[in-house]
Amino acid sequence: MNAIAAHMPAQSDRRRWIALVIVCLGQLMIVLDSTIVNVALPVIQRDLHFTQASLTWVMNAYLITFGSFLLMAGRLGDLIGRKRVFLAGLVVFTIASAACALSQSGTMLIASRFVQGFGGALASSVIIALIVAEFPLAHERAKAMSVFTFVAVGGGSIGLILGGIITQAINWHWIFFINLPIGVIAFALGRSLIDDNEGLGLDQGVDYLGSILVTLAMMTGIYAIVESSTKGWGSPVVIVCAAAAVVLLVSFFVLESRISNPIFPLRILRLRSLVASSAVRSFLVIGMFALFFLGALYLEKILGYSSLKTGLSFLPMTVIVATLSLGITARLMRRFGAMALVVPGMLLAMVGLLLMTQVSATQSFFPLVFVAFVFLGFGMGLSFLPLLTIAMAEVPKPDAGLASGIINVSMQMSAALGLAVLGTIAADRGKALAASGVPLPTALTNGFHLSFFIAAGCVAVGIVVALTILRPVAAMATADQSPAERQRIQEEAVEEAAREGEGIAA
Repeated sequence: MNAIAAHMPAQSDRRRWIALVIVCLGQLMIVLDSTIVNVALPVIQRDLHFTQASLTWVMNAYLITFGSFLLMAGRLGDLIGRKRVFLAGLVVFTIASAACALSQSGTMLIASRFVQGFGGALASSVIIALIVAEFPLAHERAKAMSVFTFVAVGGGSIGLILGGIITQAINWHWIFFINLPIGVIAFALGRSLIDDNEGLGLDQGVDYLGSILVTLAMMTGIYAIVESSTKGWGSPVVIVCAAAAVVLLVSFFVLESRISNPIFPLRILRLRSLVASSAVRSFLVIGMFALFFLGALYLEKILGYSSLKTGLSFLPMTVIVATLSLGITARLMRRFGAMALVVPGMLLAMVGLLLMTQVSATQSFFPLVFVAFVFLGFGMGLSFLPLLTIAMAEVPKPDAGLASGIINVSMQMSAALGLAVLGTIAADRGKALAASGVPLPTALTNGFHLSFFIAAGCVAVGIVVALTILRPVAAMATADQSPAERQRIQEEAVEEAAREGEGIAA
């Protein structure tokens, strides 16, 4: 009997870690897709006869639906079960990927990308909540979040490399086909190995009006952001959509404050750790996505790198994030606390962005660009995991899906806004300098300099917010626990960590 009892916990523990791999496979598929398409855009434009203006919709179609449905999908996971929402997202994303791969016209590809974004929102909205539910102890959650952080951050540069290899070796259709085996494997394993939450149920009815309002608010807001990069912030379309988004969002919050079964319980906004860490992460994400997008443009357009060489240039950053995610950040966080890593990590990221303001139109990769990427790798590797840990520390289990959606929305909206604003600033600055007689490569590089400097300023603002508003929280405390319960869980976590020692993060 003792042998059987000892064997059962071991099987359960093994199942949890396999389940982590499964949800991270889903996350990897979604993250890869966000960057792998960038590399293939010129070839897609040639084959499907896109105009330059319509080509942007290959990306924008995905961004609009992905960002719009995150909050609703996260709450849906709390109500009917996160496993169901995750698996449904995988199915939709995989089928839409097949449609993208088989597209023979621009219209079909854009329509498929709209559906693909919806599937991505369903799957990714509940991943953090699934991890939190599977790993309640602090040291285990830190290890699990380390894996998720590596996939979320490192997957972007992996996508650049894969995109270059696949586009050059086969054709652009296969950047979508590779999602099919990943999606099928993740669904088959996830169906049997992921534990589901019971769900709050739909007994009290569904807040359909709130769901519609928040989705429309996100959709019009993101549409305004993505259109601003081509039409400008003073465009009537952008102004009307931005204003409509504000009105819809205000109406949504008014509704949620007055009904008994809101899809977005306003109590979650009282969780200071969730709201403040999301704000800090938003400023950091602006800097990170500025590097991915503008850095790739600089390497390709100014230095003349191929798609594959551009992807390989991001490897130093990816390797550093991977190394830190193997347990180093988790061990440092356990020893010094999450807050002790956030500010140093963001400082390193800011230094990396400032170094990018010094590159020239004739720059070699070594040493300046390489060193900048190294700083940014350390910055992301040290700060993303602590921010995720702080964000989920006080969230009640029934609201974990909604909190996961909030985290994803904050990242998605800040990334879209940052790219639109910084991309426009870089382009306008480059055009103005070129018109004044500055050689085009130098003019464009100076445009990148200005955007990198502003991105560094955004990270600096995030540091100020972290120092003034963000507060350390007990890694295992949740808002629905009594002080005595919090104390007991913290003591258990400390004792468990002490027993396992340094082997935990190995």
